[in-house]
Amino acid sequence: MKQTQDHCNKPGLTPIEDALQYLLETISVLTETEAIPLSEAHGRVLAADVISPINVPPHDNSAMDGYALHHLSDVTQPVEIVATVLAGHPYTEALAQGKAVRIMTGAPIPQGASAVVMQEDAQRTGDSVVFAAGVALNEGMNIRRAGEDIRKLVTILPAGRRLRVADCGLLASIGIATVTVVRRLRVALVTTGDELQPPGTPLLPGNIYESNSFTLTPMLQRLGVELITMPAVADDLMALRAAFTQADEQADVVITSGGVSVGEADLTRTVLEELGQLNFWKLAIKPGKPFAFGRLPSSWFIGLPGNPVSALVTLHQLALPLLRTMAGETLAKPLRFNATTLTDLRKSPGRTDYQRAIAKPNEKGQLVVATTGAQGSGVLSSMSQANCYIVLEKERGRVTAGETVTVEVFDEWLA
Repeated sequence: MKQTQDHCNKPGLTPIEDALQYLLETISVLTETEAIPLSEAHGRVLAADVISPINVPPHDNSAMDGYALHHLSDVTQPVEIVATVLAGHPYTEALAQGKAVRIMTGAPIPQGASAVVMQEDAQRTGDSVVFAAGVALNEGMNIRRAGEDIRKLVTILPAGRRLRVADCGLLASIGIATVTVVRRLRVALVTTGDELQPPGTPLLPGNIYESNSFTLTPMLQRLGVELITMPAVADDLMALRAAFTQADEQADVVITSGGVSVGEADLTRTVLEELGQLNFWKLAIKPGKPFAFGRLPSSWFIGLPGNPVSALVTLHQLALPLLRTMAGETLAKPLRFNATTLTDLRKSPGRTDYQRAIAKPNEKGQLVVATTGAQGSGVLSSMSQANCYIVLEKERGRVTAGETVTVEVFDEWLA
């Protein structure tokens, strides 16, 4: 049997901040990379800085439809139009003072032109144009300069960034067709318990439908991992050993739900202690006090609580940052705001409480929040109805309606 450190037997509870810091300092970050087409890059994590090989825009161009001319031209008199310039079709001659070209948005600015007058301030008659009284030509007026968006040889996206929708367009705008990213993280998800039945089957006496994999899987899929979904495993020593061994051989991280509660004499914990070095914690959070983390022969191990809300909250608050860091992503702090609670909040000092809630602006535009009702760790509807957590500090007690609380908005992982 490998060494097991049981934090559950230590006095007090582990603050979530300490637990998260320990997780992120302990795991190893993936170093394997792959080059993929830009069309497949959305949601992947950059393995290297992206440096622009060009200016964007690559040349001075018109910011609007109008007329390009020399800023020293006399706009009180009709100006001759010598050409029409469209995007992708540059005017190759130098534009003389007192001459103009009809120009469209995005079209290259001709040599010699230094300002564009919008078409709303111009009246064309044949091959000449007259400008509205009071129009002043200022150097650079209505011109987008080369490199105004992106300068050549500047880092535009850093390593560790998870590529967003606009990022993919940005890469295309500098001509990037292939992107070097961190390889996908391989995650095995295992649910355990004799009482679990798959949805769509008749519910037997004393059993419950297995729902944890259906709440945990979408978040992992959104993360873009290579997900290895194991069939639900009964509480049988040989079956559990075989399932965990198979998961460990295939995955970088093995995640289980259930079997890590304090005081449980269950087979899950027995098998995991046989296979690896594990830490069992009592976390100072609610919901989600029981939590396990450790190392199996070929993978890292995360043991989530069995109650649905507890499993989802600990996956979101602890396991997800670990997985994102392991996948090479640079993390940002969660988005939090102050809000006024519209409801009393039951709370005892000692644990950070993640109450599920709905936040919205009131008639004055101020952010207010109310819980979704019952906050039990098995009340999955409390998460389904919510758009945020009310995060109540560890030492805080009961909260009265009208007090200020911290709201953490649900991010894309919970959407």
